[in-house]
Amino acid sequence: MSAPSLNDLIELGAISEAQGLQGQVKVRPHASEPVALLSSKAVWLSLIPRRDAGVSASHEQASLTQYKVKSAKIHSGNVVLSLEGVSDRDQALALKGARILVARDAFPKAESDSYYWIDLIGCQAINLQGEALGEIIDVTEHGAHGVIVIGDAETKTTKQLVPFVKEVVQNVDLLNKTITLDWQSDW
Repeated sequence: MSAPSLNDLIELGAISEAQGLQGQVKVRPHASEPVALLSSKAVWLSLIPRRDAGVSASHEQASLTQYKVKSAKIHSGNVVLSLEGVSDRDQALALKGARILVARDAFPKAESDSYYWIDLIGCQAINLQGEALGEIIDVTEHGAHGVIVIGDAETKTTKQLVPFVKEVVQNVDLLNKTITLDWQSDW
């Protein structure tokens, strides 16, 4: 199978260490609930730094290697993966620092009123008065709840930080890429 486009892959974590002697790897997940990582049947690994570090996409794409996942489990806040073809500690240590990427279409279906944050990025935020607030450029976690970052995607300028809670988020329409918020433009 040829490597998918980087636009089709979502980074879910990075290998932080070998786990045990049988070639398992310890992954530091980017999400507090790594559902997609735990359910993935295959992952792509890349040892090349992120695109925002100035590496060309063609160089990065050439570095992708696919591994079938034999098992995945949570252990002390990390995900421990057993990958096909990685059978001892030395092989696992050689993967330390690799970014773990998964095809977006391989994610399990989100439950009702639940969303993958990656799907919210790029949506247009509007308030109840119909005013455009801007584009969702990031979603982050800050303790008790998520926070939507509204801003300009081209300049990566943040305009507003909005709590992702049901009192504020009135409607999420992923089909039309809009999110309706009970939020004022001057807050």
